[in-house]
Amino acid sequence: MSLVADGVSAGYRGRRVLTDASLTVEAGETVGLRGPSGSGKSTLVRVLALLHAPETGHVILDGERITGTRHRVPASVRTRIGVLFQSPRASADPRLTLEQLIAEPLLAVRHPRDLIAGRVAELADRAGLTADLLARRPHAVSDGQLQRACLARALVHRPRHLLCDEATTMLDASTQALVASVIIGEQRATGMGVLVVSHDPALLERWADRVEDLTTVTRSH
Repeated sequence: MSLVADGVSAGYRGRRVLTDASLTVEAGETVGLRGPSGSGKSTLVRVLALLHAPETGHVILDGERITGTRHRVPASVRTRIGVLFQSPRASADPRLTLEQLIAEPLLAVRHPRDLIAGRVAELADRAGLTADLLARRPHAVSDGQLQRACLARALVHRPRHLLCDEATTMLDASTQALVASVIIGEQRATGMGVLVVSHDPALLERWADRVEDLTTVTRSH
């Protein structure tokens, strides 16, 4: 199993920010990705997450070339990829409790309701979220607590691949360590491939099996 960007170019409103990027994340490995601000790292993550359509090139997921993005991709395909963004505030619906936030992806694909509570409780426990925290909405918790809920949400479908886009940048050291520990535990249990985008060379050195520089996996910017 692998997640591959094959010659991907992408941009926004006619402005290209990523040109001919090729990157592979194999099952069970952690790949670090670094590069200067504005070089297109987050755009590559969004393309790999099937959230943004490339202008050229394509994504290959477990040997299957993917066409389309978001709900144009079957749920059985798009749920193989989890993504954890830098800002939990920007990626969480402020109207939902943390419990509802974690359950939301399962409800969206009509997962059996009698199994949802157990999966949410399992992930909440692993992420260190108590019942009191699960009952709160995003405005009533810290960034670290909210990011832990977002991590549980990203793992709720048992994805084969997890994309982390500067996901620990806004967190204190103890929360960074917890997030990394949960991800590593899931990876060891399931063989999940992980892509870690970060500006922190020490984090990439500790966590990644290999580190790629975006300037070396793209033809030009």
